[in-house]
Parts: sequence; structure tokens; C-alpha cells
Amino acid sequence: MIKSSKEVNVGKNGHVKGDITTKRLVVQGLVEGSIHAERVEIKAAGHVNGEITSLELVIEAKGIFQGNSIVKDTAQKSLTNETRK
Repeated sequence: MIKSSKEVNVGKNGHVKGDITTKRLVVQGLVEGSIHAERVEIKAAGHVNGEITSLELVIEAKGIFQGNSIVKDTAQKSLTNETRK
């Protein structure tokens, strides 16, 4: 498992098998597992196999994503927080 409060970059020759929790994730290599991030970018050579939970998901041409994606809505999140007060 990888946890970071900043940016995680998986390089072209990088391979991560496990969960990643970070503010921003850039994938140029291979990631297998669950991803929780505000922003996920899958670059042209990148491959993600698993589940992504994020506010923003960007997949460049030739980037590969296999799995499930949950894109959270910031307005909905704010509304939920206001309702709980």
C-alpha cells in the first residue's frame, strides 16, 4: 500500500501491485489495485487494472483502464457535509 498527501508518479517501467491513496496520481507504467485520489491521470503508456475512486479521472489517448471508476462530485460532497451539520 502506498499513502501520500502529495503526488505519486508511477514511471514507464514502474509496476505497483496494491492500493494507492494520494492527492494526485500519474500513471505511466502499470498499477494493479485500488486507487483513491483527488485526481488520477493515466498517460499514453499507462495501464490501470482495478478500481479508481476520484474527483477527476483523465485518460490520455492509448492509456488503458480496466476496472471500475467512481468519480465523486465535489458539489455533492459539500452538500452532504452541510446536511450533517
